[in-house]
Amino acid sequence: MSDYDTVSADVEHEEEIPEDHPRYQDLLTRHRIETGVEKGITHLQGMHAEGRGSAFDYLLGEETIPSADDAERAAAAQLLLADHPVLSINGNVAALVPGEMADLAAVTGADLEVNLFNRTEERITAIADHLREHGAEEVKGLEADARIPNLDHQRAKVDADGIYDADVVLVPLEDGDRAAALEEMGKTEIVIDLNPLSRSPQVADIPIVDNIIRAVPNVTAHARDLADASEDDLRAIVDAFDRERALDRAEKRIRSGVE
Repeated sequence: MSDYDTVSADVEHEEEIPEDHPRYQDLLTRHRIETGVEKGITHLQGMHAEGRGSAFDYLLGEETIPSADDAERAAAAQLLLADHPVLSINGNVAALVPGEMADLAAVTGADLEVNLFNRTEERITAIADHLREHGAEEVKGLEADARIPNLDHQRAKVDADGIYDADVVLVPLEDGDRAAALEEMGKTEIVIDLNPLSRSPQVADIPIVDNIIRAVPNVTAHARDLADASEDDLRAIVDAFDRERALDRAEKRIRSGVE
């Protein structure tokens, strides 16, 4: 039996997971979700959603494929072009990439807004506090003084000066009905989802088929590289991105192992 076979997913600290483990990212993700549930940040349903994502990531080779990197560069350019970009945060996002989302917000000038399906004041407050502990300066979503049209559930509740007013919204992790509703509002949407066939990437202007723990730092890195680019250059990057081709290439990778 190898040392890898003896590594348990049930670890107290993520530092205990060896980085050279062949399933390192999967173990890390599971640990962060479990910790999020314990902290009241992540709902139990989020564990099921993460399991679905892990299956697709396995088929992608648990790496950022070239088409995903192209999408991440286009996303960075789109966020830098935006007048009012907002990064939407749910429980899984808060558990998996809290500091990374704070970094992306700082680099692109975006707002962070908590938006939940299983919404309670306790969870909203816990997530906002968690984001601040990881470097976020301001967190929206507590006011919930506006509603996304054509949605009946709790995710319709947004801040009037946040998602409701945004021109560009990053919507990560399986949120198809809200993605469709935001599209109807005329928002430019960037979606991170490991399933290229799910509703969220199908309606996104920029679908990123990648694991969020890789995608968000990659978008941030591209945003830093593009920080001094002209508006024309940023627009050219966005215009050159082919969303249909990106989705087709991701699906091909999942089905055949090659892109």
